[in-house]
Amino acid sequence: MSEEIDIVRQMEEDISNAEKKPTVMVAMPAYNEELRIAETVSGVKPYADVVVVVDDGSKDKTVAVAEKEGAMVLRHKVNKGYGGALRTIFQTAKKYKPDILVIIDSDGQHNPADVPRFVAKVAEGYDVVIGSRFLTEESQKKIPGYRKLGMKVLDSATVMAMNGVHVSDSQSGFRAYTREAYNAVNISGNGMSAGSEILMQVSDRKLSIGEISISVRYDLEDTSSQNPIRHGISVLMNLIRFVSIRRPMTFFGIGGGLVFVLGCAVGIWALNIFMSSGAWPVTMTLVGGLIVIVGLLLMTTGLILYSISQMVNMVGGR
Repeated sequence: MSEEIDIVRQMEEDISNAEKKPTVMVAMPAYNEELRIAETVSGVKPYADVVVVVDDGSKDKTVAVAEKEGAMVLRHKVNKGYGGALRTIFQTAKKYKPDILVIIDSDGQHNPADVPRFVAKVAEGYDVVIGSRFLTEESQKKIPGYRKLGMKVLDSATVMAMNGVHVSDSQSGFRAYTREAYNAVNISGNGMSAGSEILMQVSDRKLSIGEISISVRYDLEDTSSQNPIRHGISVLMNLIRFVSIRRPMTFFGIGGGLVFVLGCAVGIWALNIFMSSGAWPVTMTLVGGLIVIVGLLLMTTGLILYSISQMVNMVGGR
């Protein structure tokens, strides 16, 4: 009799644990990935309740291959870019409401077996989990030097835009989001800067961000459709645009302050020349004065834009 009671209790515990298990949607943008997408889809299927592939206007057999592997395929008739594909992924998550959304690249660079590690990290209480290539020396060694330099520049710009919230790999495409996190995201751009835009929005909502170490393959051919230099410059320009709009005091205020200090330094230099020689350096004085005026204008612009953004936020909050 006691054995039967124990069996019943165990069954009840199993059912309870199954009910507590979070639902997981694994999604991936795809553009002309017929050679590797089957491996990625089949690799994540054991860890996902649903696998979503956003085909971003592929001209090869990406759609057919993904559907054959059992993925839910959403098609863009024209290529909308990485940001456009992510926007569709987030819209789909908001529609189906999984507990956790995991986004992975479809080109084979990421390891599908890492998905449970993201889910486990989210379970620790994080709203967003980023797969970082910079947490261990071993994973860093696999990154080509020119990529590493570009990543660090973009990481620094993103961290500045995030009000100092630190992440070691802001450009990683392997991430996990809770329902609260993906509901907070509204991507505006179509380019590769969408990853940074997402992190800025997450930091604005004061959501928690965690990281786990991942290893990325760089030995695969044709894993990027863009020139890395052009890609990096594009992301940096978009980051500057985001910072100027979302952090006007940071962008205009700090920049204006530095320009103002430079103008004052030129003015002091001109004064020293006059004191030592008796001849007034008119050109240097005019340049210094012009630089001071530009600095003041930048700081004033930052203050005005900041005031406007605060009023907009107050109106929106009401």
